[in-house]
Amino acid sequence: MANNKETENLQQTDFSKWYLQAIQQGDLMDYGPARGTMIFKPDGFGLWESYKDAFNEVLKKEGIRNAYFPMLIPKHFFEKEADHVEGFAPELPWVTQAGEEVLEEPLALRPTSETLFGNAMSDWINSYRDLPMELNQWANVFRWEKRTLPFIRTSEFLWQEGHTAHATEEEARERTMKMLHYYTELVKEVFAMPVYEGQKTPSERFAGAVDTFSIEAMTKDTKAIQAGTSHYLGQNFAKAFDIKFLNEENQHTYVHTTSWGSSTRLIGAMIMMHGDEQGLVLPPRIAGTQVALIPVGNLKKNPQVLEKLQEIKAELTAKGFRVNLDDTNNSAGYKFNEAEVRGVPLRIEFGPRDMENNQVMIKMRDLDEKEAISLDEDLAEIIDARFDLMHQRLYDKAVAFRAENEHYDIDTMEQLTAHLEAAEANGERPGWILAGWDGTDESEAAIKEATGFTSRNIPFNPPMEKTVDLYSGKPAKYTVWYARAY
Repeated sequence: MANNKETENLQQTDFSKWYLQAIQQGDLMDYGPARGTMIFKPDGFGLWESYKDAFNEVLKKEGIRNAYFPMLIPKHFFEKEADHVEGFAPELPWVTQAGEEVLEEPLALRPTSETLFGNAMSDWINSYRDLPMELNQWANVFRWEKRTLPFIRTSEFLWQEGHTAHATEEEARERTMKMLHYYTELVKEVFAMPVYEGQKTPSERFAGAVDTFSIEAMTKDTKAIQAGTSHYLGQNFAKAFDIKFLNEENQHTYVHTTSWGSSTRLIGAMIMMHGDEQGLVLPPRIAGTQVALIPVGNLKKNPQVLEKLQEIKAELTAKGFRVNLDDTNNSAGYKFNEAEVRGVPLRIEFGPRDMENNQVMIKMRDLDEKEAISLDEDLAEIIDARFDLMHQRLYDKAVAFRAENEHYDIDTMEQLTAHLEAAEANGERPGWILAGWDGTDESEAAIKEATGFTSRNIPFNPPMEKTVDLYSGKPAKYTVWYARAY
């Protein structure tokens, strides 16, 4: 990116501009030709592949199998579940013609696949012996967004969506919560991201769900990003698609279903949480390139420098590290900067002087100082340990930032208005507000209208309980996180 002072100011004054510069200079994406679409370049898609590998391990552990369903959904499928069609209707792109032929029934490009899974499960499930049926798919989905932002909100994006059917409500609710907790664990262990777990309010829950639960991430501009959701769908879709089974009492009854999903917006959330004035800062476990090897000095005069780095690359690659050796003709300084803006977690510098001293210099992306490491030591073991330390530093830093921007002392609209005015006057971020909610849609909508703050979720373990509704002043039924969101 530009110089440090300029980009540091940009992160404070125009966070969206900083974000767009970071992802473009980090070579993660490009814009697609259709409005609101994006191209995942190899480094960007590699981040998604790393998450996919980690999530597939969870699925294997849980005995959930991957499948794939069609992209096209007949219109009448949506009409079977009234809340579902109402919730998605404004975002649906439709296929109405093939060649010169007008289709008898419009086909939607999938925004989500509850209807497709429900239709199939109605054929596949007959007896209690068929339950639970638990499937996941990795797919692209379409929602015709009016305002788009790469990775965060695009007209087409990538995700995984799990769909399960169970004999009892208890089993379905257990699966719903288990997957939510897996999301929390995965984003911590893979993305180094802390999140807030909780239940969505009725106005924010998934269309057609009985209950929706979410994990919410705070970015460096203190906005919220919904990082994953898990839904208990009850018997709504089972009744809409006639998903019945013969139970052990020889009675036909409806199944209880769940769905849960996470998407490529996780990548955007991670960048917005960890990025700095130089650009991307990628946690080691997710980074497409974990180690950048950079030769220093005149390689024509010192070919042995490149030969040694090739040896190091082979050794580290054999140990499972994702390594790139930059043997281009660019200057060492240019290569250092490239590794920085691309967020590579660790770079190794090696030149004639290092060869004389039998060492390499390593530089962690999130630290200022360099460190000399003897070539007599186990370099792979040292890098592995440094990666664990970096991952924990990033997580701890995000936790500390989050704590600094949580506000527990705002209990009225007057206090919230004063807080927002003071933040704007001082060039500060508004943060998140922990507030009471009386349980009415009216109070929740009024807060959004007046301030742009939306309810993020009702946290399972709030830092304190609130007793008065932020808007109405009536007794609070719930304690809720409010924030502005992407």
